[in-house]
Amino acid sequence: MATSKKKQKINTQFIITEYMNHVLEKEEYPKTVYKFCKECKIKEEEFYNFFSSLESVNKGVWDTFYSTTINLMEANKEYKSLSSRDKLLTFFYTFFELLTLNRSYVLFALHYQKVPLKNLNQLKGLRNRIKSFAKELIDTDNDEKSFKITKNPKHFYAEGTWIQFLFLLKFWTKDESVGFEKTDIAIEKSVRTIFDLFDTAPLDNIIDFGKFLWKEKLMWS
Repeated sequence: MATSKKKQKINTQFIITEYMNHVLEKEEYPKTVYKFCKECKIKEEEFYNFFSSLESVNKGVWDTFYSTTINLMEANKEYKSLSSRDKLLTFFYTFFELLTLNRSYVLFALHYQKVPLKNLNQLKGLRNRIKSFAKELIDTDNDEKSFKITKNPKHFYAEGTWIQFLFLLKFWTKDESVGFEKTDIAIEKSVRTIFDLFDTAPLDNIIDFGKFLWKEKLMWS
C-alpha cells in the first residue's frame, strides 16, 4: 500500500521561501495574495495566519535575515564573552555572509524600484532591529563605566550603526572582489572606526578608514 505524501507545514519560513523562489524564477514580485497562494497551493486564510500582505512578506525576508544571524551568533558558546566591538563585527560578518548566500534575491529587491528611497521601505523593520541591537551593545559598555560623563549616548550610537549598515550594504552590492573580501575589509575598518570615535582612540584609525573609502570611491559611481 502506497504511503501518502506528508503534508507541507505552512509557516512563516515556508511562505518566505516560496516568495523568494517566485521572485528569483519570474524576476518580479507576486501580483496578488490570491495568485501567490494559488501558486503555492495553500489557502489564503493560511497565508493571513502569518502575514497581512505581500509587502509584509517582503519586509519579513529582511527580518528573517536578522533573526537567522542572531541565532547563528548565539549558537556559538564564545559569543557571550566577546566585547561589544567584536559582537558588532560578528554581526556584520554573519549578516553579510547570509546576504551573499541570497545575493540574487537581495540585488533584485534593492534595485527593483527606480527611486532608491522606495527600495529602502522594505528595511524599516530591519532598521529597528539593528538599532535595538546596537543599543544593547552600548548599554553593556555604559554599565562598565563609573561616571555618567564617560557614558556614550546610545541613541546616537544606534543611529550611527544603522547608517554604517547602509554604507556597508551599498558597498557590498557593488563589490566585485573575489569572495567579497573588500566588503570584509570595509566591515573591519568601519566597526573599528565607529568604536574609536566613541572611545576617543588615535586619529590614525579614522584616517585609515578615510583612505580606504577614497581608494574604493569608484564603487559608489
